Amino acid sequence: MNKRTIQIKSGTLNKGPVVYWMSRDQRIHDNWALLTALRFSKENKLPTVIVFNLTGGFLGAGNRQFGFMISGLEEIYNTAAEYNIPFYLLRGEPGVNIPEFLEATSASALFTDLDPLKIKRKWLKEISAKVKIPVYQTDAHNIVPLFRVSGKQEFSAMHFRKKIVPLLREYLEEYPPIFKAEKSGMNAPSTDFESLKKEYAAPPFEVDWISAGPEGAYKTLENFLHKRINNYNTKNDPNSNSVSGLSPYLHFGNLSAQRVVLNIERMDVDPECRASFLDELIVRRELSDNFCWYNQSYDRFEGFPQWGKDSLEKHRNDEREFIYKRSVFEKAKTHDPLWNAAQNEMVLKGKMHGYMRMYWCKKILEWSSSPEEALQTAVYLNDKYELDGRDPNGYAGIAWSIGGLHDRPFAERPVYGRIRYMNYNGCKRKFDVEKYIQNNMTG
Repeated sequence: MNKRTIQIKSGTLNKGPVVYWMSRDQRIHDNWALLTALRFSKENKLPTVIVFNLTGGFLGAGNRQFGFMISGLEEIYNTAAEYNIPFYLLRGEPGVNIPEFLEATSASALFTDLDPLKIKRKWLKEISAKVKIPVYQTDAHNIVPLFRVSGKQEFSAMHFRKKIVPLLREYLEEYPPIFKAEKSGMNAPSTDFESLKKEYAAPPFEVDWISAGPEGAYKTLENFLHKRINNYNTKNDPNSNSVSGLSPYLHFGNLSAQRVVLNIERMDVDPECRASFLDELIVRRELSDNFCWYNQSYDRFEGFPQWGKDSLEKHRNDEREFIYKRSVFEKAKTHDPLWNAAQNEMVLKGKMHGYMRMYWCKKILEWSSSPEEALQTAVYLNDKYELDGRDPNGYAGIAWSIGGLHDRPFAERPVYGRIRYMNYNGCKRKFDVEKYIQNNMTG
């Protein structure tokens, strides 16, 4: 097939369309999974259709996330029509809907994108077991397909970096232009996206700092590249407005990380800022996928590295100065105004500055009755409120903060054991804490 695609199941071609089940990578342009399906269609003189399966209550997602996603899907629906690709929006369980659609259309083959999360892998397994046609999966999310970088979980960014950087020469290539598909004669039913938004994302769900969809993604990228990337060396200051703002688009697949790198490479960017940003975008982000792909306990205590588990176990019964229930965390009612401000930022804006995410998560560990409870609380809050929640980056970041994933042991202290420690005074040395608190106070 190609170096980015693996065959999940062999089978016999029918005479119907090639179906691309779009899931993680929600875009038409710069999409290796769609391009692979289109090439297969052209070689076999078959039409292509896109299917998207809308599932309610996905991993705790709420109005905000569904509103953002559905707005983006409306743009994708219209763009697909320009290339003769019918876009079918299904609703319900993918393990039921996708096989039924494939049978009803006498589909020839199924292509889909790759997602390391357990629920997505479960759906694909269910679908593959029910069909008799070939099934293919393309990693359209990572620059280097995660199954090409390493065959095991990597335990540090340093080791992962040594593996992925040499492969960039091979995989960091310009996308071929998308081409019009063979006309299928199939007419996808029209979709009332406004009604969908009212059903899945009843207002208020909007956030005013971001516009949904691929078009919003490209505008945000251009704004970052022309106005902020040369200040990226101040990224650890939550007041600096130097971060990219791209994480929701990368999460929903409205924007390809590969496109981001290609565009940066064409620009005159401060070398230090370029290196720092690309390390976050390539090494750290793709390392998170590696973690979730090879460690199916990525959202549980069992998924922490052994030294982290041993250290936390040793300090499990340490006395805590404060212990808060999940409801107190969620309402930002702790004794710490800086932590409360970070929680407010997430609840009100659907985002939290990256440096504050670390502080926020580590304090949940410090103020919870057990590391398991801390992990569950952090995952719950992150996935419920963050636009970019329910993502390998989030699970890896929480496991780093609470369990020492991709980190090293530090000096031993109560509760944390040898997990890296952060405190209020450390934040004060890095940025204007009072300004951040003031900017994220509730009325």
